Amino acid sequence: MAMIFESHAHYDSHQFDEDREVLLGSMQENGVGTVVNICADWDSVTEVVEMVQNYPFMYSAVGLHPDEVGDLDEERFEFLKTQCQKEKVVAVGEIGLDYYWDNESHDLQKKWFVRQLELARELSLPVIIHSRDAAEDTLQIMKEHAQGLRGVIHCFSYSKELAEEYVKMGFYIGIGGVVTFKNGKKLKEVAEVVPLERILLETDCPYLAPEPYRGKRNSSIYIPHIAQAIADIKGCTCEEVVAQTEANGKELFNI
Repeated sequence: MAMIFESHAHYDSHQFDEDREVLLGSMQENGVGTVVNICADWDSVTEVVEMVQNYPFMYSAVGLHPDEVGDLDEERFEFLKTQCQKEKVVAVGEIGLDYYWDNESHDLQKKWFVRQLELARELSLPVIIHSRDAAEDTLQIMKEHAQGLRGVIHCFSYSKELAEEYVKMGFYIGIGGVVTFKNGKKLKEVAEVVPLERILLETDCPYLAPEPYRGKRNSSIYIPHIAQAIADIKGCTCEEVVAQTEANGKELFNI
């Protein structure tokens, strides 16, 4: 039987400190078969690598979010590389550009984005791409430095045309809770045009909970609402969405 493949979670977040073990212990009974936990800031690099060792169904991605690249230097980059080679690390991520928060200069973000893409190429790992309010620069860097790489554009927030461009490049599109929102028109259009074979389900938990939990703490247990929304758009069953996206996740992350 197909199980939900959660391609983007942050269970190392302090928002899960109270009930992390109980919640993760309930994943299987809630139909969640695999969780990829994504590193974002410097402190979570070793944390996520260690945490996933305790749960057979969990894997990790190691990389530095564009808001956090000010923490990187050559020495730390070498450490990042060693962590990427640890057991159960299945991707480099999340990496990319974020011009919404603008925590770090665009030049610095671009520098470490390219370096982390090169790291993924060196280690033959897929990439998890974060891009917010930076559509043009992200695409340019991806065209110049990500040819032949594999990965997912996480929490996709751009046009259906751009989604199709990434699909042509061989990338997956990560779709989360926003597809259930009444004002999530753009993402609904993306879900319509992107083949199911190129979609990954994700929560980005603890953020972006789907309807009817919008505004609350998110978790992988809510993914059926996302799968159902995609099924409604595509005119297929929720089970078909779960089965195909599970196959996609296992294929991309080599699980």
